[in-house]
Amino acid sequence: MNRYAGVLMPISSLPSRYGIGCFDKAAYEFVDWLERAGQRYWQILPLAATAFGDSDNSPYQAYSAFAGNPYFISLDTLVEEGTLTREECDELDFGTDPEQVDYEKLHEHRLRLLYKAYRRSRISEDPEYRCFIQTNGWWLSDYALFMALKAFFGGLPYHRWPQDIKLHWGFAVDYYHRELYYQVEFQKYLQYQFARQWKALKAYANSRHIRIVGDIPIYVSPDGADVWARPELFQLDENHEPTAIAGCPPDAFAADGQIWGNPLYRWDYHRATGYDWWCSRIWHSFQLYDVVRIDHFRGFDEYFSIPRDAATALAGHWEKGPGMELFHTVRYRQGDVQVIVEDLGTMTEGVRRLVAESGYPNMKVLQFAVDPADIGAANDYWPHNYGTNCVVYTGTHDNDTLAGWYAGLDPVSKKLVRDYLGDYYTPDSRMHQVLICLAMRSVAKDCIIPIQDCLGLGSQARINTPGTVGSNWRWRMKDGMLTGELAQTLREITRQTGRLNWETGCGR
Repeated sequence: MNRYAGVLMPISSLPSRYGIGCFDKAAYEFVDWLERAGQRYWQILPLAATAFGDSDNSPYQAYSAFAGNPYFISLDTLVEEGTLTREECDELDFGTDPEQVDYEKLHEHRLRLLYKAYRRSRISEDPEYRCFIQTNGWWLSDYALFMALKAFFGGLPYHRWPQDIKLHWGFAVDYYHRELYYQVEFQKYLQYQFARQWKALKAYANSRHIRIVGDIPIYVSPDGADVWARPELFQLDENHEPTAIAGCPPDAFAADGQIWGNPLYRWDYHRATGYDWWCSRIWHSFQLYDVVRIDHFRGFDEYFSIPRDAATALAGHWEKGPGMELFHTVRYRQGDVQVIVEDLGTMTEGVRRLVAESGYPNMKVLQFAVDPADIGAANDYWPHNYGTNCVVYTGTHDNDTLAGWYAGLDPVSKKLVRDYLGDYYTPDSRMHQVLICLAMRSVAKDCIIPIQDCLGLGSQARINTPGTVGSNWRWRMKDGMLTGELAQTLREITRQTGRLNWETGCGR
């Protein structure tokens, strides 16, 4: 069995002179750095078009299950193409902190700049563009109109639009397509540019034998094109309002559980249609990524249903999901695809069976092993309990950084870690390195390390704190942090643990 390693690095966290990481030079340089470090995988967060406002710009609350984030379009590439000037890009304020994404500034300036590029592009004359919108019309047409309508109605959620267009009546859809023609075409232009630039970056990574690991959030946004255009897929009433919403029961992250607010699926309808929408979604994901991580995999066994007006998730209950029937259908229609399942949280026998029957590798998060109440051999997250068909992470986008997490442990938990390691001498400031080595040495087939852990950064570099809003998804890496010395250090750990990506030609 081949063993490999990789790094989790969100696109948004790459350094950039224009406020957010994107498909520019820094992304290509990151691929080169991964190659030097002997890595096999670059794992990213969802590339989705994120919603601005209450969703905190979460990539797990996107305007579409299929559309890409226009913020990731490289302005440098548009300057090279002649549709923007360097002066136009440099004169706008995208924020002053190189370690934080300022979404408010991006929302204010970025789209206006991209609209200039669109108006100068003469895109409707481009045969490649016409082919793109024809090939992707099955999702792009509704998405582009949805986004044009969002702008036309001042950013209001779609359930506050006039009744005829809120309910997606055909004559209203035709009317607004005519009235908002240029705004609709602008949205299609953005998706074309996104797809073209991402395809080039992915091809560059693949040419250096780096595989992209992408992410499918299980749910879609309640204010998104999927729910608006395809209400029959979801548990909605006659006014297209959710009858129940997604969330999770109380856990280590939230004592009252979490209300996510996403509409739940009508699994009976999906079953009756041969899971067409889900198969299309997974097929589309494999056009973007080489490996797909399916978020909240346990929701396919059982999902947590919360009444839409509930004050907390304590009012929710579990319902049965589609189970293996969905994944048998996917395998029948698409063959064997490379999937990682996110099976974190409370494990039940049903989830264990679903993971085992699917054959997909599941996730082990090293931080979850440290539980003073569960020190015994049954703790799934200590490496001695791993099987080979899994992927080990030191942490995920929902965890603190490894250095920040260890610094915040109480003395009992720190002793638990050191007793397990038999290490009583390494300074606290270097324990993240020891724990990375522990993950790399495990029998897990693959090992993914967040870039913050490679860099040894503290809690200030955390990506997301579940159950909070206002400061998430903003961390950015400063330019110059990815040194050749760090690449060599990571490469040596990877080589010693038998995970080196020999296909990169890095030698023995």
